[in-house]
Parts: sequence; structure tokens; C-alpha cells
Amino acid sequence: MGGVFDPIHYGHLFTAEEARREYKLDEVLFIPCHHPVHKREDKVSDSEHRYLMTVLAVSHNPFFEVSRIELDRPGPSYSIDTVKELLEKYNHKVKIFFITGADAFLEIDSWYKSEEIIKLCKFVAATRPGYDLDKLDQRFRKVIKIMEIPLLSISSTDIRRRVREGKNIKYLVPYEVEAYIYKKGLYGNR
Repeated sequence: MGGVFDPIHYGHLFTAEEARREYKLDEVLFIPCHHPVHKREDKVSDSEHRYLMTVLAVSHNPFFEVSRIELDRPGPSYSIDTVKELLEKYNHKVKIFFITGADAFLEIDSWYKSEEIIKLCKFVAATRPGYDLDKLDQRFRKVIKIMEIPLLSISSTDIRRRVREGKNIKYLVPYEVEAYIYKKGLYGNR
């Protein structure tokens, strides 16, 4: 499960656990990206903060792990590079399920080497309110598994806004992540 995780929240965690159970995955590897290609870098928190919040969030689930694979690699974070590196690490003896939100998957035709990545792994797109996968290009429909997620309209953007405005984020993120955000003064909190 790749993402910016700025911050990681219960929507990410629920989606990961649901995918693990539904597709009988051995584990879910959370991969915070270092330099997100589709976002302005000045709008993204430091990668170490995002990594540590992800570690805190997944620490209670023995089937979840966090990887630094993209954080330790220089340059932009391209999913194709990560998938290839993981396949090599495991000698091509694993099946990779790329878990993402439907909103991100709707943009797959703009991803770097999208035609190649769809041949290397299975995609699991978690539906979120307001996203219509009918808009998806036909060539990508055959490689995607759609996972219906209950109405979880939690977003990292909204969480950052709530922190900036001094509003409550309890029960949107794990307690440890909430404490980290306030301790480190992230997102302009006072």
C-alpha cells in the first residue's frame, strides 16, 4: 500500500486490513513515498514525519509492516521502480497486490510507465464516496480488483485542515499519530 500518508488515518488502515482479509494476503507493506510526483513537494510534510506516523499507526497489527524503500531511494517516487525492486528482492516469487484508493487509480494513465506496471502486479482499488470507476480507461479495467469500502470519507487533506483550524481529529487517526502530530507541531497546529 503506497501513499503519501500525510497523515496516515483510519481509512488507510481499514482499507489495508480489508484487502489483506479479502485477498488472503500474507502481509501489507505500507510504503510512504519520498517525493510524490503528483503533489507539490512544498505541500507535503517531511518524509521522516510521515514514515514515523505510519510506523506508529501500524504497530498494533502483526500483518502490517512499513518499508523505507522509497524514502531511501533518491529522486521521485515512481511506483514502477518500487514494484520492480520488490519483485527482485523476493526473486519474483511473490504476487504483489498494489492497494490504492479509487481516486488515485483513476489517474493511472498519467503514472510513469503505467502500461508496464499493470503487467507486474494486481491492483486493488478501494472505492471512496464520489469516485466513479466507470470513467476508467478500458485497458485498465481488466487489471483492477474493486473493493467496496463502507462510507469512510476520511481524508488526509481534511485532517491537516482540521489541525490548522484547531478542530478535533480524535478517531480519524490512531491515538499515537494524533499525539505525534501535536508533539511535533505538524500542519500548523498551535
